[in-house]
Amino acid sequence: MVLAGCSGPAAPREVPAGAVTSTPSASAAPEVTPTTDAVAEDPTCQNIIPQATADDFVSLGWSAQSEPFRIGSIELDEGIQCKWGDQKITTDRVQMFGWARIDDADATAAEKELVASGWRREVGDAGTYITEDPSWAISTDGDGYGITYLFGDGWVKLADTRQSLVLVEGPQ
Repeated sequence: MVLAGCSGPAAPREVPAGAVTSTPSASAAPEVTPTTDAVAEDPTCQNIIPQATADDFVSLGWSAQSEPFRIGSIELDEGIQCKWGDQKITTDRVQMFGWARIDDADATAAEKELVASGWRREVGDAGTYITEDPSWAISTDGDGYGITYLFGDGWVKLADTRQSLVLVEGPQ
């Protein structure tokens, strides 16, 4: 832990008679450009998807069940996997979303493990997609994709279909 100066304000300096003093003018603060990779909070089931989507799920009587974020045998400590649904009944009508921070070594290992067990790898503009074999999928989107991971720069997303990845924003 680093502590910054913890003292009170400095005593005023005496200015010799006849000296010219100036007051520094306020300058504009540097412009900060937000990035999509900036993460403000730890991931939760409520903050990795749009608030409106979470509110819609709650209005249906759904709640989220959270679990550690896992990719095969790898568990990512800085992530969360969420199953939204009616937790009072047994049903397969759920929505699954996940988000985690991931380093390059874990991303490479996770991709290799999934592909070795039959998952499919595709590279796209948003990153690398790893999706389950459609013949195993319980449900698929309009393009035939089931559970899909999207690996980006320092993060990985998960959704029950590739199309649903658009809802996973990361902690906001």
